[in-house]
Amino acid sequence: MDRRQFIKNTAALTAASVVSPQMIHAGNVTENTTPADSAREGKLITSAPMLQNYAATSMGVAFAVSDMANGFVKISQNQDMSDSKTVKCGGYRVTDMNEDVMLVRLTGLKPATKYYYTIGADRISYKGGYDMKILGTEEDPRIYSFTTAGKEATAHFCVINDTHAKWEAFGLAINKIAALSPSCVIWNGDATNVEETIESQKNIFLTPSIDRKDYASEIPYLFTPGNHDSRGMANRHIEKVLMFRQMEERSSRDWDLGRNFAIRMGDIAMIGLDTAEDKMDTNPIFAGLFNSAQYREAQVAWLKDALKQKEIASAPFLVAFCHIPLYDPDSKSNPGDLAPADKHPDYKSDYAHWQRTCSQLWTPLLQKAGCQLIITAHQHSYRFDAPTAERKWAQIVGGGPEMKGNNYPTVIEGKVEGKKLKINVYDVMSDKKVAEHFFEAR
Repeated sequence: MDRRQFIKNTAALTAASVVSPQMIHAGNVTENTTPADSAREGKLITSAPMLQNYAATSMGVAFAVSDMANGFVKISQNQDMSDSKTVKCGGYRVTDMNEDVMLVRLTGLKPATKYYYTIGADRISYKGGYDMKILGTEEDPRIYSFTTAGKEATAHFCVINDTHAKWEAFGLAINKIAALSPSCVIWNGDATNVEETIESQKNIFLTPSIDRKDYASEIPYLFTPGNHDSRGMANRHIEKVLMFRQMEERSSRDWDLGRNFAIRMGDIAMIGLDTAEDKMDTNPIFAGLFNSAQYREAQVAWLKDALKQKEIASAPFLVAFCHIPLYDPDSKSNPGDLAPADKHPDYKSDYAHWQRTCSQLWTPLLQKAGCQLIITAHQHSYRFDAPTAERKWAQIVGGGPEMKGNNYPTVIEGKVEGKKLKINVYDVMSDKKVAEHFFEAR
């Protein structure tokens, strides 16, 4: 099956199926219902928590609910949860009541520090601005934990990509990550297909059809979007399930760049960039409703500032992540800048195999900063592009989820051993290491 047919089939399957969320852990529930609210029963919290936006002084926690609710997280540095602090979703002024996903931002944390947390939610009856009440509170009894990023954190990451809600491949990748136990995981795009409803997004991120429902409850995730992650009405606002990063991480000029990240993890500085669509904004298929060109350009100023940050500039290793490759050795591969409609007789497809525009905008800055490696995805087949005299950085392209031939799903692992960055590439279909690469400090 070729890549395009695979995407079409997956999108059709996603649209045609509904996966019922299942509760992982029995909650402690206190109810105070009235006859009018008697039908609103059953489990309120319908997923384990997902840690999002790994950072040194903040962390995002998301979980699914089945009814109108207000979520909260209790957090402590003590395993017995003594002296815990309660943080509600929604920030200042008013809390965020909704019937889908609770998004809680934990701020003011200490770098490279272990925290313990629990999740809970209040079931809400809302009949108007002067008629609201809490019907009951449900708490997940499990105590979870996480460790923040920072210069003293363990330098160990994993990368997955192009999971496309293909559950067998995704489950194998998650099992491998659980065995490797990294400090964080970078989900390098195309987690979704063409999602029109928040329910399908909840299924992908919060209630995946895999054994490890709590896959992201103690291992934080970073997200670099792929081209499919903006397709569909729900995906246009994927931040309702996968929240944007903290605004204080960037200047006011860059507040719209909610997916970019610059994170120090031990001896590794990690840079996250968003290559956006693999088609031109002028392609008639999108009716002029995409604005990827200006988005890519806006990331240049952010990247310049990010690379100058003391903790980023001083790290021995600099690794960048983005979905669409920034280099391709095949001269027939579409470079993503063929206006107006992505077609040209010299190229073999009408979708971008790689992103020449992003490469021209970003890689001079990354190369000047001494970036040793860029990890990408999108092509559904593992490849290693060694550095050259002109292109000083190496590129790794992650594998795809088709589970056939050379299109095997990969987990890419990076960790500092001694004074080198070691990269292991695993074929999770066969559970074998297929490549090993070493990088010297910059």
